[in-house]
Amino acid sequence: MLSKNILVVGASRGIGGAVAQHFHRQDHYVYAVSRTQAIAGNWIAADISTAAGIQRVVDAVGANPLDALLYMGGVWEKNAFTDAFDFQGSPDEETRFVLAVNLIAPIELTKALARNLSMAKNPRAVYIGALSGLNNAASPEVANTASKFGLRGAVQALRLALATEKIGFTVINPGNIATEEVLSDIEAGRFSQQVPIPMTDVIETIEWILARSAAVDISEVNLRQK
Repeated sequence: MLSKNILVVGASRGIGGAVAQHFHRQDHYVYAVSRTQAIAGNWIAADISTAAGIQRVVDAVGANPLDALLYMGGVWEKNAFTDAFDFQGSPDEETRFVLAVNLIAPIELTKALARNLSMAKNPRAVYIGALSGLNNAASPEVANTASKFGLRGAVQALRLALATEKIGFTVINPGNIATEEVLSDIEAGRFSQQVPIPMTDVIETIEWILARSAAVDISEVNLRQK
């Protein structure tokens, strides 16, 4: 298997941490982006909610080719997805932070790294959305829902704006994934009793996307719990 250069955003925990660890174990060169220590890979300490943080990532990649940009990072409002969530009590800075991480950063980071991606043979950019970003599936977490709806539209537009770069763009819209945080919330009763989507299913989905030829367009993948 040929080694690839893969950039993973959100590599300190959750989905991003598991994805970074998986590709690192597969002997790929992983640029692991996160504010706190990454689980695996070559850590780039950066706060991507800021322009300076995005520039730090761009500087770390430099002129190297990128086979894949995996935007696995995401944030949401305090007490999101629980009965304790209070939309009217959510402060302005929280809304702006959620939109900055979930929507603005993917756009700006993709734009800045498009040239690096175009240097690869079959470049792919994959983003974690959410089922709440689908039509008629919105949740009351307004900032998070708006960011996930916006991400889907942004990726569609990026596909057009960067058509000459021959990058494959995909948004994965999952239900609850079996991260440590989700499992803890279920055990504590903050989430309803459920069987979350195994992390292996998410990783295998990403692997499947990256393995497709450039002739295949995979716009969106929805992962629903039974």
